[in-house]
Amino acid sequence: MFAKFRENMGWVHTWFGLVFGFILMAVFFFGALSVFDREIDRWAIPETRYDPQPMPSFDKMLLPILQTLHADEAEYNSQMPLLHDSSKGPMTPRTELPAVEYWAYTTHRDPVLIMGVGFEVPHPKDPDGHNHIHGSTTIDPRNGNQFSDSQLKIGSDFFYPMHYDLHLDWQGIGWRLVGFVTLVMLAALVTGVLIHLNFFKDMFTFRAKKNLQRSSLDLHIVSGVVALPFLFFFSFTGILIWAQYHIPVYEYTLKPMNHAFEELKSTQTGLPLHPAGEYAPLASVDDMVIKAKQIWADRGMPGEVGSLSVAHLNDVNGYVSVYRAGSDRVALIGEGVHFKASTGEIMREDPPKTLLENSNEFLTGLHLQHFEHWFLRWLYVIGGLLGAICIATGFIFFVEKRKQKHAKSGVQASRIVDAMAVTTVTGMLIATVAILVANRLLPVEMANKGEWEKNVFWITWILTMLHAFWRSEAVLQAKINPAWCEQSWALVFLSITAVFLNWFTTGDHLIKTMFLEPYWAVAGVDLSLLFTALMAFFAAKLLTRAAQKQHPDMIRIGAHAS
Repeated sequence: MFAKFRENMGWVHTWFGLVFGFILMAVFFFGALSVFDREIDRWAIPETRYDPQPMPSFDKMLLPILQTLHADEAEYNSQMPLLHDSSKGPMTPRTELPAVEYWAYTTHRDPVLIMGVGFEVPHPKDPDGHNHIHGSTTIDPRNGNQFSDSQLKIGSDFFYPMHYDLHLDWQGIGWRLVGFVTLVMLAALVTGVLIHLNFFKDMFTFRAKKNLQRSSLDLHIVSGVVALPFLFFFSFTGILIWAQYHIPVYEYTLKPMNHAFEELKSTQTGLPLHPAGEYAPLASVDDMVIKAKQIWADRGMPGEVGSLSVAHLNDVNGYVSVYRAGSDRVALIGEGVHFKASTGEIMREDPPKTLLENSNEFLTGLHLQHFEHWFLRWLYVIGGLLGAICIATGFIFFVEKRKQKHAKSGVQASRIVDAMAVTTVTGMLIATVAILVANRLLPVEMANKGEWEKNVFWITWILTMLHAFWRSEAVLQAKINPAWCEQSWALVFLSITAVFLNWFTTGDHLIKTMFLEPYWAVAGVDLSLLFTALMAFFAAKLLTRAAQKQHPDMIRIGAHAS
């Protein structure tokens, strides 16, 4: 009976992993890259390659810039028709929307400072909803110069969102799809443990010299067992933290409850939830920052400002919130001090957190890992990559176990799975490096440069998929798809090219960034690219030899290199 149960669990594990593994590959891989998203930004935008800076003067630098910002055009065009009640008149032009909130944010890894404005939508359909259109900018905190919006922050604005929404923005479908697939991941982890009850023994069993089917299964088990705590924790916390985005019913059930909670919270904290509708000027925010830093010092925890915001701008109910940077702890930010915006009077100092609040902030902080702990950050990367390896080897094992049988019967399943595996393993890596190559090749002054870089990524990924299917006929003959080897060589070439292009276009070669003028954000990306090239080189060599054993007379790419 137990054997039958394990067999059923094996079926669930196999098909859950096969159907949803392609999405999970992207989630884990880009999650690993997101650990160093700010460092990738430094590589992609050479003008930002300087040391992190403290929050500059709000009164002298930030406020004048904020007052010049307008709502984002794309957000205005997509959201304004949904929020505006057309029965009360025409939509307010984008450049005439009234500003009602300011915010600014930086971290110990951000040389740049990100700040923005919330603009109110007059005549909204839902007066109690979040009726704001936003505008933002990124500046050099040393001088206030704004960076061009056409330059893409590849790490934080492209790789990081790929991790949680796959850039499927319509109706939040990306959030919900990733949330559902993460639930599937938890089920796959449980069924995987039930299948391999002797996982301590399996953990130390890797027969690299055995056939591909045996070695891929061993590596699948080893990577899964080693990364099991990591995979479970991040799957669980990802669902927990962003449950409101993953649950479609939230809009109709939990959202009204959340609004009632905000009303209660406003009553308890004394921070107004709504504006009074009476004008009041904004006092010196710099003075408020000085007071907040003094309060933190008096508590025995001196620190810099990580985030500040102005709510209900130019209203008598307006208030300013100043939060301490949390780079020395797991929680993102904390120790908030809130001031009356018109006078600078202290309205509230956040009290010690409750156990529930501390638990929530701890789990959120662990998942988002904005703290300053480089060793732990690398463990996160390794955990994410092990998750990707576990899934990739699962694909390979599925194909290797069945392709002989499918080849005899003419079934296409192994061929399709193998081509998709190539697409989501080597193809995804090639597309990732291709966007970095495009970043260095396309001129900085090019209009919509960031959009072109995104196009290069998607087009490259599609081409690798077409190539994988085109070359997959070998699988019908129970052989290795040549696309694995060919795309590995392409990855070697592209990775080395990206490193040389960085050197050629910026002068920041590895000797400089490691020894002469150390700048590890850039050196780390270059070293990672070279490591990728090295691993792809060994993979290509091994694949070439494996293919030669299957069919010695077959002409292959890379045979001369062997």
